Amino acid sequence: MATVNKQAIAAAFGRAASQYEQHAELQRQSADALLAMLPQRKYARVLDAGCGPGWMSRHWREHCQQVMALDLSPTMLAQARQQDAADYYLAGDIESLPLANETFDLAWSNLAVQWCGELSTALCELCRVVRPGGVVAFTTLAQGSLPELHQAWQAVDERPHANHFLPPADIEQALKGFRYQHNMQPVTLCFDDALSAMRSLKGIGATHLHEGRDPRILTRSQLQQLQLAWPQKQGRYPLTYHLFLGVIARE
Repeated sequence: MATVNKQAIAAAFGRAASQYEQHAELQRQSADALLAMLPQRKYARVLDAGCGPGWMSRHWREHCQQVMALDLSPTMLAQARQQDAADYYLAGDIESLPLANETFDLAWSNLAVQWCGELSTALCELCRVVRPGGVVAFTTLAQGSLPELHQAWQAVDERPHANHFLPPADIEQALKGFRYQHNMQPVTLCFDDALSAMRSLKGIGATHLHEGRDPRILTRSQLQQLQLAWPQKQGRYPLTYHLFLGVIARE
């Protein structure tokens, strides 16, 4: 597995911070699906781990007493602060949370742990900061996500242009020893053209590649090749994500 460069990931999300919300349809659908799985009860203290610009931090602030917004990217945190999304803001890494044990009733992490080096480390850290009887709720992307992007790029070159995500069995392996429930859910977003689909990835900061990025600019002929090779759906250009949703009951 490639080493995860946390600074580069933070920088990619920092570049996306100002336009993130307009591209965050996947995050919204994912959050709604995860909320539907959560035990329906009051959570007094909530950690939003990988908060981005604070959209879900705002949601939790309306529904609980105290929200801590945490993100790897200081630029994203600044955006969340500007939105007055939380009570506290903290720059930090989910795999090494600068927080005390058993502090929160809910650790919420929507589409953030796929950027971690070791999923099991991230989940253990999220559980560590939740008190017994509390909940860890997370979503991540599973293997098979972005097949249209992979197919289109194969017509252009052999380089990886999206990260490889863990197979569901490996995600479940990282959950071993926890009491949890999970769901798998596909989400397909459709765009007017291939460029718009790729811009949606850039807009949510998901352009950081663990293997390193090809610095060359996309040429017009490459874009035409991508457009032709992209599998269409009723004249539109789909991007399919395979969501893994997990809810851990902290014992």
